[in-house]
Amino acid sequence: MRSGTSGWMRRLAAAVMSLQAVKAVEIGSGIQAAHSPGSAVHDEIGYRSDAEFAGFTRTRNNAGGIEGGVSNGQEIRVRGYLKPISTLRRPLQSVDFATAGAGKSGVRALGCVRGAGGGSAAEAMVALTLARSALEKFGGDSMKETKRNFQGYLEQLKKY
Repeated sequence: MRSGTSGWMRRLAAAVMSLQAVKAVEIGSGIQAAHSPGSAVHDEIGYRSDAEFAGFTRTRNNAGGIEGGVSNGQEIRVRGYLKPISTLRRPLQSVDFATAGAGKSGVRALGCVRGAGGGSAAEAMVALTLARSALEKFGGDSMKETKRNFQGYLEQLKKY
């Protein structure tokens, strides 16, 4: 799928980043890759003539299924990094708004966005973003037309 130059990759990152507790987004092994030499990160390209569709293969998926803003056919990997929850066991330095003087924050316990809730919300945002991109690529006036366009695309890949 292509949506402008890396448009849908930008949309994926924005979709996950739109979740309130998310403070960073990674595509593939992006964060680790940033600290690694290129030779340790590049996904080597191979070819299998017996593949069902385009026979291009990769030895790994450090790119997270996206190269140059285009899906390379591998699993798309997007990871959102969440901030720690705001539960405090000890008061922190703060300001008393009534007096504008030094004060201490309260000790509190809040719910947790981590786990199933945060993952489910991110997964839903990614699914909606990919669906939007698929409709831009294969769209039509009906599901029948969209499916026809998608099947034509798959046939085109088989010939590549």
